[in-house]
Amino acid sequence: MTQQDTLGFGTDLIDVTFVVVDLETTGGSPSDHAITEIGAVKVRGGEVLGEFQTLVNPGRSIPPFIQSLTGITDAMVRDAPGPSASVTAFLEFAKGAVLVAHNAGFDISFLKAACAAAQLPWPRAEVLDTVHLARQVIPRGEVRNHKLSTLAAAVGASTPPDHRALHDAKATVDVLHALIGRLGSIGVTTFEELASYTARVAPEQRRKRYLAADLPSAPGVYVFKDDRREPLYVGTSVDIRSRVQTYFTASEKRSRMAEMVRLAAEVTPIVCATTIEAQVRELRLIAAHQPRYNRRSRHPERAWWVRLTDEAFPRLSLVRSVRGDDRAWAGPFPSRGAAQDAVRALHDVVPLRQCLTRLSPTKPTSACALAEIGRCPAPCTGAIDSTGYEGIVAEAVTVLTGDGRLALARLRERMESLSDQGRYEEAAEVRDRLAALVRALSTSQRAEPLTATRELIAARRGPSGGWELICVRHGRLAGSSLVPRGADPMPYVSALRSSAEVVAAPDGPARAALASETELLARWLEEPGVRIVEIDGSWTCPVGGARGVYADLAPALGWAS
Repeated sequence: MTQQDTLGFGTDLIDVTFVVVDLETTGGSPSDHAITEIGAVKVRGGEVLGEFQTLVNPGRSIPPFIQSLTGITDAMVRDAPGPSASVTAFLEFAKGAVLVAHNAGFDISFLKAACAAAQLPWPRAEVLDTVHLARQVIPRGEVRNHKLSTLAAAVGASTPPDHRALHDAKATVDVLHALIGRLGSIGVTTFEELASYTARVAPEQRRKRYLAADLPSAPGVYVFKDDRREPLYVGTSVDIRSRVQTYFTASEKRSRMAEMVRLAAEVTPIVCATTIEAQVRELRLIAAHQPRYNRRSRHPERAWWVRLTDEAFPRLSLVRSVRGDDRAWAGPFPSRGAAQDAVRALHDVVPLRQCLTRLSPTKPTSACALAEIGRCPAPCTGAIDSTGYEGIVAEAVTVLTGDGRLALARLRERMESLSDQGRYEEAAEVRDRLAALVRALSTSQRAEPLTATRELIAARRGPSGGWELICVRHGRLAGSSLVPRGADPMPYVSALRSSAEVVAAPDGPARAALASETELLARWLEEPGVRIVEIDGSWTCPVGGARGVYADLAPALGWAS
């Protein structure tokens, strides 16, 4: 295994082998020019382990200007090895090391071109550019530019660069060591930190990397906490340690996360058997603690639902929760506005009354404006009795709980008609209402049967072989486990069932679990490759339900799947 196979977070710089390389060439482009000299120095822990130097016959004449600049003449390279032999020897010298160069793009491009011409594979090698690093570490006020000659003089290099490859490589070694020394004073001590260093990361943020030192390299949830042990942020990852370490590097670009890291005093890991378990735990922790730096899923209690009221002439009502004895509902909706859009969409195709007054079937009142323009059947005036109105209610129930294809098709036709008439803003409003309604119906129609299912055990192939098992009870994740590759899964199924959480039958669609948790589990169960192992109940979705309608409409209307 090479050093490149093992480098990663936590690789101490003192243990990293660097090969600092410099080339002299016949010109500036590898497509038109060739290498004339390779010089390299191998170092580790501040000590020189070896040197490499060879002239290279470029197979062409060296321009007079280049001969004057480097001192390398055609006569000097006439008997030198060609590019193929030279690069082969260099790659053997540099095998397993991190390549370092000043303006690395130039040197590496010539080396790769020489490899390609000789049909040699380019090795997997980390590359470090001292120009980029110096620009981050040494400000312009301290040096006039970041050329090798300027930096070598600034750091007191023992070998001044003179456009000869080995001399320039030696000067680059001194520049590299000086840069590492400066960064070490602010706590950069690993290769990953060095390679990703940027001055944009504040020193106080970088110093917090010790918080990840003892975290496990395993899938699960991580919780950043302040000095009072209050959760600041909750996240998930397939590798907790690696993910947390990125919060202290340039790869973390969210400004609020930098603020969060400055406040963090500890990170609590929660190792999970499966990815879906980690995602569920994240939802639950965010809902329970409402960490200030999490933006999603913080307030599930603020979700909205649409339900049919229980009265003689039912209407649609916006509520914060629904009960198990409610006749029909849709949701949850992320906002009141989305719920209102869905209500308007349903009113467009089902003529339910929209007034808020509780109507009596025996005491008629005056008609509302909607009744006068034919948008309401006017149960208030007695124009329709409760029996006749029940047919309208039944149509609404069908849309909410079963086959809504006809009603939703009418909405789409209305949208297309408005568009054909050039009434694009109105068509867009209908489209948004339709999307809100279909999304919510899809969520509730998939969640309701899962909530009613007493127990469901499902499996899918794990990323490293074996099986991921989950136990779902009444729409709530009751447990999960991982079956090792090659093992008989059935004993693990029995153990999972025995150890899974006992979940009481709910009184409503979201009582046993957060609505977002049940939706997450439904999506997982619908993924390709998932197998139902055992089920106690009936997990089905209505034929012609909103899920199918959404799948049909999404491509045409540009909705996210």
